Amino acid sequence: MLAHDYNTQRKKMKLPEYGRSIHKMVDHIMQIENREERIIAAKAVIDVMGMMYPYLRDINEFKHKLWDHIAIMSDFKLDIDYPYDLPKPETFIEKPRLVPYEQSDMKYRHYGKIMENFIDATAKMDDENPAKATNTELLANQMKKSYLMWNKDAVEDSKILKDMVELSHGKVKPNPEMHLQEINDIFRPQPKKGKITNLSNQSNQSNASRKHK
Repeated sequence: MLAHDYNTQRKKMKLPEYGRSIHKMVDHIMQIENREERIIAAKAVIDVMGMMYPYLRDINEFKHKLWDHIAIMSDFKLDIDYPYDLPKPETFIEKPRLVPYEQSDMKYRHYGKIMENFIDATAKMDDENPAKATNTELLANQMKKSYLMWNKDAVEDSKILKDMVELSHGKVKPNPEMHLQEINDIFRPQPKKGKITNLSNQSNQSNASRKHK
């Protein structure tokens, strides 16, 4: 009874995009004792690899890349005279470099860094600029919404206004009597587009029927 040949039991392919047949060809070349015959066989495999990507033949150094790939598939153990300088095996096993992430301290994470940036921009406005008062009210309402979404608890308007003063280092001074949106207004569900469309269609149908009368 023949044993089943499962992919999970086969040797892992170095470059799966070439398929197992090419990898087997490379393994066969490594078993050839005569050096000149190994080179001839390697060139034949390179030609087969090139035919798999005919649209890349005119790209500069495409052949170089193919020779690099045959070296990788042989785990850099194929002993032939390569026509190009090969990459060092170490370059394929070195650990990936850490990507630096910008670390920014936030006083209150539930408001977010973008909100802090908006507050900083508003703080730089002249107090006489009407836009500063408008921005202050808009930002305060957004801060209240962000707070409620994060904490799920009720919050006094005075707490939001106090946080705004703190985040702006006292350069944004909202009116203590400012009345922010109520919770029900902040999270009021928006009407569905389908209902609006239906109402519009009903209105159009009603107007059309009047014209025919």
